[in-house]
Amino acid sequence: MKKIFTKQNIVRLALFVGAVVLIMLAMPRDNRRTYLYEKNQPWRYPLLTAQFDVPVMPDSATIKHLQDSIDRQFVPFVIESTEVAEKNIAEFRENIRQQNVADVEWLVSMLRTIYNRGIIDNAINEIVEAGNMDYVRTTHHDEPDNFISTLPTGAMLTSREAYLMIDSLYSSRHKDANLSITKINDYLQPNILSDIEADEKFKTQEYLNVTGAQGVIKQGQRIVDRGEIITPQIYKNLQVYEEMLSQHSSLSKHENFYLLGKVVYTLIVLGLFFLFMKVYRKSMFDSIRQMTFLMTFITLFSVFTMLMAEHIASGLYISPFAAVPVIILIFFDSRTAIFSLIATILLCAQVATNQFQFIFMELVVGLVATFSIQQLSRRSQLLRTAFYAFVCYSVCYIVTVMIESGSIDGINWRIFGVFGINTVVLSFAYVLIFIIEKVFGFTSTVTLVELSDINNALLRRLAEEAPGTFQHSIQVSTLAADAARAIGANTQLVRTGALYHDIGKMESPIFFTENQHGVNPHNGLDPDVSARKIISHVAAGLNLAAKEKLPRVIRDFITEHHGKGVAKYFYTTACNESPNAKVDPANFMYPGPNPQTKETAIMMMADAVEAASRSLKEYNAESISGLVDKIVDGQMMDGLFKESPISFKEIEIIKNTFKMRLGTIYHSRVEYPKLNNPQTQTT
Repeated sequence: MKKIFTKQNIVRLALFVGAVVLIMLAMPRDNRRTYLYEKNQPWRYPLLTAQFDVPVMPDSATIKHLQDSIDRQFVPFVIESTEVAEKNIAEFRENIRQQNVADVEWLVSMLRTIYNRGIIDNAINEIVEAGNMDYVRTTHHDEPDNFISTLPTGAMLTSREAYLMIDSLYSSRHKDANLSITKINDYLQPNILSDIEADEKFKTQEYLNVTGAQGVIKQGQRIVDRGEIITPQIYKNLQVYEEMLSQHSSLSKHENFYLLGKVVYTLIVLGLFFLFMKVYRKSMFDSIRQMTFLMTFITLFSVFTMLMAEHIASGLYISPFAAVPVIILIFFDSRTAIFSLIATILLCAQVATNQFQFIFMELVVGLVATFSIQQLSRRSQLLRTAFYAFVCYSVCYIVTVMIESGSIDGINWRIFGVFGINTVVLSFAYVLIFIIEKVFGFTSTVTLVELSDINNALLRRLAEEAPGTFQHSIQVSTLAADAARAIGANTQLVRTGALYHDIGKMESPIFFTENQHGVNPHNGLDPDVSARKIISHVAAGLNLAAKEKLPRVIRDFITEHHGKGVAKYFYTTACNESPNAKVDPANFMYPGPNPQTKETAIMMMADAVEAASRSLKEYNAESISGLVDKIVDGQMMDGLFKESPISFKEIEIIKNTFKMRLGTIYHSRVEYPKLNNPQTQTT
């Protein structure tokens, strides 16, 4: 039980559960997909049937046409105001009594007749004349059933028409009378008024009649089939269907099974990823930091992609899947990068409309990106990879359209703009790499390349203060890089680590042979004192590395390049000087630890071989081979490589690489012949 509930297992379980929860939270709550389609273009997806009853709503063009027709034919509503008529007649009668006007009762009668016919305002008159309407409508709010009646418009007059009519009739009766003095036009006010409230109410009802459902697509019936041209009506049906899907939040039995299937699917994909890491990447699986990064990166990328697909048109294809293997490859290895890509694609395929197209495109693009950027050492490599990604997206998209529709008519040319956005986002992965380095403490190849620049301030200082050590470090870097390349180890890491492994010697460079010029400060010192001085360059190097904020992987080369080996020169000297005393080897031992990786093991071999090669009196194949075998076999006998995952076969390959490289460095030169008779030389 203790082995099960370890800190590592608890963290792994938390990462696994957290990833599943976050992905399910980002997952759409119902079986809804985002389709890409356009009017008058063929439907590129399989047969789509309704999951529930879908009302058939008229398309926007039809609605606009019907609404315009309603506006043209709409009969306006009016209010017949008896108060206006009675008030104006009474006021006219009172005013006319005070004047000497003939036929007072006739005028009052005429005014009443005009009001009975109806005086309408100019606005209603324009509507009536424009529509050639024979009647207008009015509502009777005072009646119990609030019924609607009509009023004929043929006899209705405007205020001006009413005045002209009265004036004409009065003038024909009284040739010399002047009706204008009565100002009868002041009492000719409209009594047929616009009923705006009724107009809006009844016009809205008529709008609803034409914008409402014209029929129903029953559950299970076809909405659109592959290759069918999307007419305006089908386009509207699809919009209504997608809107209803987004509002369809009740969890039916079908939807419960849908969510359960999604959960199990996610568990299987993440479970396979964990199994892969446990079986094939045991060291990474045991590292909490590395597993935290991998699970966090895959989970957050998947959640980001699902949210993009949910809220942005074509958002699924904006997400740069090629960045997944590229970023993981920079910090780990190609197999982990490819398996992470597959896991991420399978997780995100749950929200893809055309899953075949999505998986095919993203897998091809991701693999091409992985193959094109084996080691990221320059920013321009990302731009090249982004270009490859755009080409692959375009080709794969066209191919899938041809497979599904049998032609290229179904190509949506706008999608190429989405691919362009995708590749632009991919080219900025360099920023994400920098953030990951700072958050998780990883070291990318780009950082290693920058550190290996000999114009780096720390390396320039090493060249100035300890030139012999600097040259030694460069030679070791060359040897170690060749060996790493031969066995498939991280070449750039070895090269960079070798340049910094001896920076601690800058504290007292004169105590190291490569920096001495005839004066040896060890003369006269006790062997144990000299050994402590030599061994101290490891601690001094660590202090300097911490001060300069060198990455942890570089500091590992400083601590492990001697491992727990013994400073044999001074240990042997001490034993020779005190033949009868027992010399404690612990006083001459480096602090270690022994190499933990293949790269630091290579570094240890290269460091010892390069230093010892300077002491050879004769450089030939036999002497170099013997030296390399002696040094490396001695380190193996001392058990310095037991904690490193390096194999015997790889050690043999490394030894042979050292022999070839040293043979090239110390190759014998041809002796130039001497001229026996200088007088024979011509000018």
